[in-house]
Amino acid sequence: MQKRMIEFIRALRAAGVRISLAESQDAMFGVDEAGVRNVATFKSAMKATLVKNQRDQPLFETFFPLFFKNNKPPLQNILEQLTEDQQSLLSEAMRSLLGDLDALRDLLQRLLEGREFSEEELERLGNASGLPQGDEMYMRSWFERRINRQAGLPQMERLLDDLLEELAAMGMSEEALAELEALLRENMQGLSEQISQHVGAALAEQMAEQEPRERPDLLDVPLQRLSSGDIEDVRDEVRRLAARLRTRAALRQKRAKSGQFDPRKTIRKNMRYGGVPMEAQFRARHKKPSLILVCDLSTSMRYAVEFLLTLVYELSDQVRRTHSFIFIHDLVDVSTTLAELPPREAVARIMAENPPGYYSTDLGNSLNSFQKEHMRLIDSRTTVIFFGDGRNNYNDPRLDITQEMQRKGRRLIWFCPEPRRQWGTGDSDMWEYSMYADRVFMVSNLRQLADAVDRILADG
Repeated sequence: MQKRMIEFIRALRAAGVRISLAESQDAMFGVDEAGVRNVATFKSAMKATLVKNQRDQPLFETFFPLFFKNNKPPLQNILEQLTEDQQSLLSEAMRSLLGDLDALRDLLQRLLEGREFSEEELERLGNASGLPQGDEMYMRSWFERRINRQAGLPQMERLLDDLLEELAAMGMSEEALAELEALLRENMQGLSEQISQHVGAALAEQMAEQEPRERPDLLDVPLQRLSSGDIEDVRDEVRRLAARLRTRAALRQKRAKSGQFDPRKTIRKNMRYGGVPMEAQFRARHKKPSLILVCDLSTSMRYAVEFLLTLVYELSDQVRRTHSFIFIHDLVDVSTTLAELPPREAVARIMAENPPGYYSTDLGNSLNSFQKEHMRLIDSRTTVIFFGDGRNNYNDPRLDITQEMQRKGRRLIWFCPEPRRQWGTGDSDMWEYSMYADRVFMVSNLRQLADAVDRILADG
């Protein structure tokens, strides 16, 4: 049992659950006290010692039955529940439909007799489908589909309909047909669940055999590759980044109250005094920027936009004013929501009220709406920031409006998550948009995003 528990802990670590050596020992001690006879008590002891964060509970629930439960679904012997006449009709229908298809005949016979797959058969099917090469739990559904095809279950689904039609034509009663269909499909589901359990257990054991992988710094993980388990950690990281940037911005503001001392200007100014610094010279005061954010909230950009809005509004005291807009197929003004609620709560509401859907990204149409309703917000002190990949689904990009926004504002900046090599591919208009941008920041991860925001604040 200890070996099985160690494999279980290693699999959880491989899946991203943080478990220390001390916590592993606590699990062993806890199980020594609780025992293993009562599965519920055993599970509670393991969960209490190994799971610290609520978001790790689904992983525990996924892996536990793969290591400590025998979840083989019960299969029924259907032939024992049929009369001799019904068995005779069934045999005749099978001969009529299957002919020389030995594999499907064997599978149908297995369904009728309620025989589950043996471990040797599952191993053979798994090897034929490449299961030994799997090392991540996200591959589970893919391997399940492959093994189901190897076992002939999709073909059997289609065959069952033909078989029932043949039996109906031979005179089997509707009541008997309905009962037979229900039993056959129940056994089909049982075999499919057995395959699913085998795949899950095999992947879990193979994950347990791996050496624990070093978790990358979340600041450097590409935003497009963040897993659902990483998102909450990144949200916490955003708050820490905001606090760090606020401190840095506050120091800049403090130095800028009377302007920052400029040694070069001071030396030049005091040349007439023989170089004696009689008149100190200072650089221009630092001014807080006025921002307009236009963010692409399509499926590929949602988390990135969430982090940007949270970061900017956590730093609202370092910004003169901010107007924020999101778009997918058209522009939506979210400034009021962000002004009335705390940043995290406001961003969560915006995400909920603007879910992804069937509509496709159309920045050109969104710019048209901005020109009609909001162009007055841009003045000579405004920094306009576009956050998106410049992909426009082959719609009119409305570059004329982008050019007008750049001309009216202090500067126009793009935050783009895609590398330059992808610009202009497919439906990307990023090269064209970059022609009317004063600068394009590459923001593929949180570190680059925070650095870009800091630079905007520094050059207010």
